[in-house]
Amino acid sequence: MAETEMRKERAILAGVDLGNEDDFSYSMEELGSLAKACDMEIVGVLTQRMEMLHKSLYFGRGKAEELKIFAREAEAEVILFNDALSPSQLRNLQQMTEKPVLDRTSLILEIFSQRARTREAKLQVETARLQYLLPRLVGMHEALSRQGGGSGLANKGAGEKKLELDRRRIEHRLAQLRKELETVSQERQTQRKKRLASSLPLVALAGYTNAGKSTLMNRLLERYGGDDSKKVLEKDMLFATLETTVRQIALPDNRRFLLSDTVGFIHKLPTGLIQAFRSTLEEVKNADLIVHVVDCADRNYKNQMKVTEETLAELGCAGIPVIYVMNKADLCRDDFPALQGTNRIYMAAGKGIGLEMLAELIGEKLFGGYRRVRFMIPYEKGQIVSYLMEHARICRTEYTEDGICITADCSREDCERNRAYIMKGYENENDSGRRDYPAHSGNVH
Repeated sequence: MAETEMRKERAILAGVDLGNEDDFSYSMEELGSLAKACDMEIVGVLTQRMEMLHKSLYFGRGKAEELKIFAREAEAEVILFNDALSPSQLRNLQQMTEKPVLDRTSLILEIFSQRARTREAKLQVETARLQYLLPRLVGMHEALSRQGGGSGLANKGAGEKKLELDRRRIEHRLAQLRKELETVSQERQTQRKKRLASSLPLVALAGYTNAGKSTLMNRLLERYGGDDSKKVLEKDMLFATLETTVRQIALPDNRRFLLSDTVGFIHKLPTGLIQAFRSTLEEVKNADLIVHVVDCADRNYKNQMKVTEETLAELGCAGIPVIYVMNKADLCRDDFPALQGTNRIYMAAGKGIGLEMLAELIGEKLFGGYRRVRFMIPYEKGQIVSYLMEHARICRTEYTEDGICITADCSREDCERNRAYIMKGYENENDSGRRDYPAHSGNVH
């Protein structure tokens, strides 16, 4: 019994090369990685070069017949296609091959459903899945039986009444999910407003799936977070992270920012998933700085960068400053850690190499516009002193008869908030660090 449970499902990969991809073979390799993430065993690959997909069979008719024979001889249990299949293609291919058929979209949805842990992620995945299934009910039952684990969804040859019943059930469930997601979205908006009120800038990690975003976040938390319990799941697998996690990072000079880890992107990421995860991905849209993490050791990293940038543009992130972290540099070059230009760094997050250089670069991008000012805070206004100690870069502290004299690098917002306590003649409108005050922390009596 144990051997049967451990046995992996045998799958064939199928794809058409239309000549419009930079690296079709890599796209097929990625499909294989998605299959392995679903715990499947690849027993064969079948491809065809065509100018356009066959409207009803995806492949040409001859190749589709070849696929049927190939699947039977390889004893395949499921056939995976590299593109999104239309309802008619799905139905016809299942009838011809007599095998369950899954396309790239349904495979990604399958992975997301396995990885989802929080209530919000589960709701988002179910919403995307039902939106995908709705137009594909006809001819979908064979694949549904595989995904549903024999839960009675397989009804080959079901009549129109059964299909209409399924459709109404899905539409009803979608309406429920939208209401629940709206509630969760409002909760997230409330959390976001609280973070905005803190005046801490937000840095969002973005990038292709498995580029090393969660690893980078954990290494930064180890070095600058001060609490290992705040670490996120770090695993060498596709879509290990589906939930947005926000943590506070404190740089050595007391400058602080919020760091968020988000779901990774992938080539041909289903539109329904982007829509369903939009509230989660809003963290990226509201960021002050995006850290685009790239696996520069991957031969297809340039295309992965393009996919990420296109997805970010679709989310409305144009105009947000970006730092490119060329991660896993230890696997492809000797000269690292190294800066290239003003916004690209080669490093190895897994080994903790280049963290200080990245932290300094983030600090420059976030706090380069800070002002150096001198405050005179009355002793009875201790809460203001506490706030500045936590949110500003303290350069000098002096205790006088009139109050506490603090020289600090502050954001424009904090300068305005505490303008009444700024000493006359001690406000610098230019970059922080240009005054003659000694740039050191500590108390001076």
